[in-house]
Amino acid sequence: MMISRFFFLFSLIITSSYAAMQDFCVADYAAPQSPAGYACKDPTKVTVDDFVFSGLRVAGNISSINKVRFSSAFAVNFPGLNGLGVSLVRSDFSVGGVVSIHSHRDATELVILIEGTVLAGFIASNNKPYVKSLNKGDTMVFPQGLFHFLVNVGNTPALAYASFSSANPGVQFLETALFQNNLPTEIIAKSTLLDTVQIQKLKRLLGGTN
Repeated sequence: MMISRFFFLFSLIITSSYAAMQDFCVADYAAPQSPAGYACKDPTKVTVDDFVFSGLRVAGNISSINKVRFSSAFAVNFPGLNGLGVSLVRSDFSVGGVVSIHSHRDATELVILIEGTVLAGFIASNNKPYVKSLNKGDTMVFPQGLFHFLVNVGNTPALAYASFSSANPGVQFLETALFQNNLPTEIIAKSTLLDTVQIQKLKRLLGGTN
């Protein structure tokens, strides 16, 4: 009985020590990335700067088509996020700016509107849309994997932050998936029922071919 208690306590200590060593896994950008994320940086080389990111102070590069600027804090550029299952994006909307229909295969998204008025929504798997006009301070959640969008419907610029339940959420925009590649126009027309003239126009606009 005493021996059993000893081994129980010993295993508990070992497990606790191991857990303490796994408080975080700062990304080692010098090592190859795997589907599970980056390898862990040598703990002796980790500094507080690995857990601080200043890239969201200002707006990112603007999309001339959609009139939105994005700045992201993902594991790929914020090493302290690696393995923690969270990330953040800043979106700056010009008047009329649009975050077009897209999805994140690996993450649920939570948006909070800081300034402006934005129309936001998602489409459930039964094709039912859920759409709401958001004002300053409002928050909306987009469930994982579902198509969603945001549109600045106000007369002033808008600012929103979005958090994700993944350190690298990934994104696929519907428009670029269809029109920014070399998938033949005929196939797109047959599979979407879109007019070939409109498809060619969108391919020229977005850089697609065929």
